[in-house]
Amino acid sequence: MFQTILADLRHKAEWYGLTSTRRSLVKMCVSDGSTAQILYRAMRFCQTHGLKPVALVLYRLNAAIGHAVIGRGAEIGPGLVILHSLGIVINTHVRAGNNLVLEHGVTIGAEKNLSPILGDDVYIGAGAKIIGAVKIGSNVKIGANAVVTRDIPDGATAVGIPARVVRIYGHPVEPFSASDRSLRQQLKRTIRPLCRHKAHTL
Repeated sequence: MFQTILADLRHKAEWYGLTSTRRSLVKMCVSDGSTAQILYRAMRFCQTHGLKPVALVLYRLNAAIGHAVIGRGAEIGPGLVILHSLGIVINTHVRAGNNLVLEHGVTIGAEKNLSPILGDDVYIGAGAKIIGAVKIGSNVKIGANAVVTRDIPDGATAVGIPARVVRIYGHPVEPFSASDRSLRQQLKRTIRPLCRHKAHTL
């Protein structure tokens, strides 16, 4: 547990542009969101080592003190960074890889008892929501207030409601390819006369 907590704090120090020294780690311990991180790690340790009543107490304590509701069964790899914990909700069946970074107000929730699976090095902006049986790739950035209900590929940046991919590994993604635009224009040319004919016959 302590090694995982240290990995979390080291990644948080790196996120803030600090070198991983004893002083910076102590500073990270008292930074916003760290209480929720540490209580989550302690809860998971108790949950997986036959101390489920203690895990339940820590779960409630995190909700009261850390203002984060993270399910006892949620599995998140080393390097977890919670920048601001207020309003974070993570379903108990969520699975996430290493170096997950969360802003405040993030929801990673279930739909029809199915929860998201996240890869490594995922950043989720403030107020974003990931709902249902969604797979989020590695090296993904999800913008503030985005609502993700579909899979997101590796290296993507997704924004909006519903979320759409606007970049892949830093390269802009066109909303429609040239062939898509051509097809849409053909459909418009075909449908418009039909609509006019329908209007005249009414």
